[in-house]
Amino acid sequence: MPKIDLQEYRQSEPVSLSLTELNALKAKELSLTITPTGDAEGTYYLTPSSTVGALEVGDLSVLIEPKIGIPQLLSLACYAIDKVEFQREQFDFPDEYALPDVLALALASAARRAFTCGLLHGYRMKEEELYTVRGRIRFDEQIRCRFGIPLPIEVRYDEFTDDILANRLVKAAAYRLGRMRLYSGKARTDLGWVAGMLDNVSLIAFPPKDVPEIKFDRLNAHYREVIALSQLILRHNAYEADRGKVRTSGFLMDMNKVFQEFVTVALREALGLNERTFRESSICSLDEAGRVHLRPDLTWWDGSDCTFVGDAKYKRIENQQVPNADLYQLLAYVAALGLPGGMLIYAKGEAKPVVHKIRHSDKRLEVAALDLSGSLDEILARVRCLAEQVRALRDEARGLRRAA
Repeated sequence: MPKIDLQEYRQSEPVSLSLTELNALKAKELSLTITPTGDAEGTYYLTPSSTVGALEVGDLSVLIEPKIGIPQLLSLACYAIDKVEFQREQFDFPDEYALPDVLALALASAARRAFTCGLLHGYRMKEEELYTVRGRIRFDEQIRCRFGIPLPIEVRYDEFTDDILANRLVKAAAYRLGRMRLYSGKARTDLGWVAGMLDNVSLIAFPPKDVPEIKFDRLNAHYREVIALSQLILRHNAYEADRGKVRTSGFLMDMNKVFQEFVTVALREALGLNERTFRESSICSLDEAGRVHLRPDLTWWDGSDCTFVGDAKYKRIENQQVPNADLYQLLAYVAALGLPGGMLIYAKGEAKPVVHKIRHSDKRLEVAALDLSGSLDEILARVRCLAEQVRALRDEARGLRRAA
C-alpha cells in the first residue's frame, strides 16, 4: 500500500495523487492545504494543519504526526479527560507506529492491568417476561399486557453482570480501532484479546459528542487508565466518507481541541478550582442588544461576576507574531466583561511572551507561552507558574471592582 508520511504544519515532498485521491483529501475535516508543484501534472505539496492521525483513501495511506510526538499528545489528552497522569514511558512504542497503532497497544496494555483481577461487575436493572418470579412483579404492566393471563410474568430485577457502562466503553473503543487498518500485528492481536475478554458485553455506538462520564471510587479506581484511553478514542473523530467508488476512513485528533482542554483542566487543578468556577464561558455578548456573541475558552467566576478571561491557542503563526485577529478577539472579551486585562496562551514555539497595553485605555493583553516538551510532571510545573499570572490578573480585577 502506498504510504505518505506527513508532520503537522510541515510541507511534504512532492506527492503523486490521482484525481479521486486528490478530491478525497480536500475534505474540510482533514484540513490539508494542497498545492500543485508546477513541475509535473498530478504532483502536489501537502501541508497539514492541526489535525493529526491516520487516514486511508482507497489504497493510499496518509499518516500525520503531531510535532510534539504521539506519546506527548496522548499524555496531555488523557490528563485533560480525567486528570489521568500517564507518563511518556507508558506510550513508548516504536516511532514508526501511527497514532491508531499506538492507541491500540496502549488500550490493550491498560486493559490487561485493569482486567488482572477479573472484569468489573455491577448491578443493572432488567425488565423481562419470565415464567417464574424474580425480583419484583410489575403489576401495572402485567394487568395492562396480560389481563387475566397469569404467565408469563412481567418482572423487574437487578442482575449482577459484566455488561456495564465501563466495559461497554472499553469494548466500543477497541471496536472503533479494530475497524481501521493497523500496521502493527501486535496491535491487532491485542485488540482481539480485549474483544474476547468483553465477549458478553454489549457493543454500543457512542457519538463523539456524547461519550458518558464514569464516576470512580475504590471499587473501580483500577479502571481509570483504560477508561481515559477509551473516552479519548471515542471522543475524537473516526472519519468515514464515500467519494464515488473510493472509501475514506481514519482516526483524527484536532490539536487545537487537545491543547485547549489540557490548559483548561491543568489550570483549574493548579488554581484549586472546580468546573463551575473555572470553565469555558457560556455565551456572552459584546453589545448591549445581545446580537454580537462571544465565547471565551477560559473564564474564572466569583458567583455571577467574571474576574478573569483568556483563550488557549495552538494555531501555527508566522514569525512568532500574534495575529491581530487573536488580539482583537481577546480585547472584545475584556471589554465585554469589564476586566482590566486578559491572557492569550499559546504553545511555546508559536508566540513569544509579551504584554500589549491598549492606547487610550487602561486595559492590557498578556501573551503567554506554554512549553509542552519534557515529562508531564515538568509541563504541569510550568502550568503552575502560568496559574500565578492568571491569579494576578484575577486579583487585579477584584481589587478594581471593590474600589469602584
